[in-house]
Amino acid sequence: MTAAVPSALLADRLRRAGDAAATRDVDLLLITPGTDLRYLVDAGGESHERLTCLVLPATGHRAPPALVVPRLEAPGWAHLPLAELGVEIVTWNDGEDPYLLVSDLAGGPQAVAVGDTMPAVHVFGLRDALPGCTQDLAGPLLRELRMRKDTAEVAQLRAAGAAIDRVHARMPEFLAPGRTEAEVGADIAAAIVEEGHASAAFVIVGSGPNGASPHHELSDRVIESGDVVVVDIGGPLPTGYFSDSTRTYAVGAEPPLRVREAYAALQDAQERAVAAVRPGVRAEDVDAVARVRLTESGLGERFLHRTGHGIGLDVHEDPYIVGGNALPLEPGMAFSVEPGVYLDGAWGARIEDIVVVTDDGCERLNTRPRDLVVL
Repeated sequence: MTAAVPSALLADRLRRAGDAAATRDVDLLLITPGTDLRYLVDAGGESHERLTCLVLPATGHRAPPALVVPRLEAPGWAHLPLAELGVEIVTWNDGEDPYLLVSDLAGGPQAVAVGDTMPAVHVFGLRDALPGCTQDLAGPLLRELRMRKDTAEVAQLRAAGAAIDRVHARMPEFLAPGRTEAEVGADIAAAIVEEGHASAAFVIVGSGPNGASPHHELSDRVIESGDVVVVDIGGPLPTGYFSDSTRTYAVGAEPPLRVREAYAALQDAQERAVAAVRPGVRAEDVDAVARVRLTESGLGERFLHRTGHGIGLDVHEDPYIVGGNALPLEPGMAFSVEPGVYLDGAWGARIEDIVVVTDDGCERLNTRPRDLVVL
């Protein structure tokens, strides 16, 4: 993956994470590779049996910030601006106990927060090395930082939205009667990479009755003339930031009136939900706008999922646009707006855009037509 974030922004993230830990009476954050570590120091990679862990003290704590890495893997971290960020690289050799090394660096903490996706082998190793120290999850603390995107993140999400729009623009190349969903999906996956993504994280091609399954897996079903096809696609840029966009297409022929009428209601519901996004509005209220419109059209029970999910370094993250989430929206929050209708055994449709909350509304990051396009 390539660098996405200026050092000054990384330093600010580390500072704010330390401040957040202090306000929650957490002495130390212990973060292994994953999207939380990527957010804090712009480091990719995965967590393996050898411990790699960012040891980040709360503001005011005496422990120094450090990145503990296996010595044999240290060259892979040399490109990071850690010295500029005030983070020391501390290495360990096979045969040594890295958990005791963390304990030595920790400076006697009473409470630590570990990354939500830290492997259990590391959680238990750290617990044994820090007896009497309470462990909690770091997710609730870091979530408050990560769901408010900074300028670099919004720029990356904007680029991701443009890249996936270019793939949807190529759909006439792929969707045609006589082709299987799997064949179309393979072409789309290749196009996702061709248009600037590091990989295709997911490709949903739900044709005809398969469109009624929101998370349909690609199948060998042959697409027929007259089918309505749901295409939900996305993936990470080389910087790690995700795209996610859904459009619904009619293949070979215009669908019947009942389908067009239901789709018109769905399109209006999506437009109204996007229009409702602005600072101070609760996440659940955006969901309600879409749900009320579809309910008025007799399609409320056909809307099977939440209206949206946050997006960034994870394709699904906070905030979630769902009933029961009273979180007020704030500038910088980025999420999908994607109502759908699903008629078992017949067809389905979904329209999905990523939006970012601005000071007075929102910016749509996907700009492809939202009409039921006939290919």
